[in-house]
Amino acid sequence: MFILIRWFLSAFSVMIVAYVVPGVEVANFWSALIAALVIGLVNAVIRPILLLLTLPVNILTLGLFTFIINALMFWLASSIVKGFDVTGFTAAFWGSLVFWLVSWFVNALVKE
Repeated sequence: MFILIRWFLSAFSVMIVAYVVPGVEVANFWSALIAALVIGLVNAVIRPILLLLTLPVNILTLGLFTFIINALMFWLASSIVKGFDVTGFTAAFWGSLVFWLVSWFVNALVKE
């Protein structure tokens, strides 16, 4: 049950990102649910592999390259999900940052 609540809260975060960040659009709540699911799967499967492959660059930039990886994962999720559009890298960067911030805040409020 807790997983479903977190999934809906992530979809809510996607809707907030679409409201706040220009260049990020969500057609409806159903698209936000699918986008939240895809973002979670991409972050669980592809992101660790990319972080491992880009470890030297990440060390040289003192971890700041992780922001670029997060933006690329956000952009990748938008290319997979219909109804969830991110127009460019700048929108993906700010969208991933706002998504992280909102998700962090909401998850801090709702604990298991």
